[in-house]
Amino acid sequence: MVRWKQAETDMVLHSEEVLSRLVEQGYEAYWVGGCVRDELMGRPVHDMDITTSALPEEVEAVFERTVPTGIQHGTVTVLSGAYAYEVTTYRVEGAYENHRRPAQVEFVRELKEDLRRRDFTMNAIARALDGTIVDPYGGTDDINSRVVRCVGSASTRFQEDALRMVRCIRFASVFGFRIAYRTWKGLLEEREGIRYIALERFRVELEKLMEGSRPSRGLHLLHRSKLLAFAKAPFTYGPDEPMVTLVDDVPPEQIAVRFALLLYACGVSGEEAQVHLREWTFANAARERIAGILRFGEAVFAMNDSLPQKEQWVVIVLRFGKEIAGQWLNMAEQIVKRNPAAISASILDHGTAWIEQMGIYRLSELAISGKDLLEITGRKGGPWVGEIMDQLLLKVASSHMPNDREALINEVKRVTSTHE
Repeated sequence: MVRWKQAETDMVLHSEEVLSRLVEQGYEAYWVGGCVRDELMGRPVHDMDITTSALPEEVEAVFERTVPTGIQHGTVTVLSGAYAYEVTTYRVEGAYENHRRPAQVEFVRELKEDLRRRDFTMNAIARALDGTIVDPYGGTDDINSRVVRCVGSASTRFQEDALRMVRCIRFASVFGFRIAYRTWKGLLEEREGIRYIALERFRVELEKLMEGSRPSRGLHLLHRSKLLAFAKAPFTYGPDEPMVTLVDDVPPEQIAVRFALLLYACGVSGEEAQVHLREWTFANAARERIAGILRFGEAVFAMNDSLPQKEQWVVIVLRFGKEIAGQWLNMAEQIVKRNPAAISASILDHGTAWIEQMGIYRLSELAISGKDLLEITGRKGGPWVGEIMDQLLLKVASSHMPNDREALINEVKRVTSTHE
């Protein structure tokens, strides 16, 4: 059997077993789509989809462990070992509903007919067990030429599923490909169809784009195409394009910083970011992180020049947390490339050191607790407990006193005695 170079060995072995059993029963079976494309491009292969001439009920009869995940559209999930493989019957599709999914499908017995319905030529390539490539629409040539091209009529493909327009741009951005002229022309002609696409689906594609090595290319294409405007995205407020380009200089694993920098370049505030990111169905944690980075920056920009900078910095770090502070500093490094006067040089020079010098960042890290305050003072609980704990945290984080239990107890006694 053929060996894949870019895929996990166990995943390959079990997928080969699925294909082999289908072939042994007299059916055709091929790997198809993204796994074939990524292998040809030398990229890691993560999912291995399979297409077959077997009807869904025939697939279920061949395997003991199956799940009818999309059986009405011809897809049966076959479980082999610890892996799950989507096995889909060759099919052609009828009219699409709401620019998203086919209202009906018709099963066929010819692989070429199945490949004809796919979005882009690079995703319309199949691979047999013996390594034979089936590529009736020139996907391999387009991969070698670094071109994103629709299978057949671009307008038809985009009318069928408007999200394909965003995927087109995402592929061009992540792979560093150009978009074929007729494909781009079809995208512009059909771009208003993006209104029918749920923001959640758009957001997933946008996140994948932002995880690429050069997201600014995709963002520029989205801006040129006006897809973002038609989708009412918050990233269209007259962005500072040179600033957007700096998103590429942020490491891909810091995607929250990339999004924060993009929103900053578009003039979006932390408060506005909360609203827009919620509308775009970002997960709560991601939304809080991105908006937090922007709010951290707003607090820094609002510093009082007449007060000690380090003291104010510590207050802001305690408010937003060490992680957000570090992420904002990463974003600030990019901002000053475009606008050197935007951020105080001393903060850029000393911010990281000041964070490390703080030593503690949360009330839970103090050597005493609120319960200790009640025992020390003999008072009843109330807002005063939180106020004093906050004061102690600030004093320790500002290096005005050590995080020592006895020292903190003495400070509590001193503070409370002055208010008696």
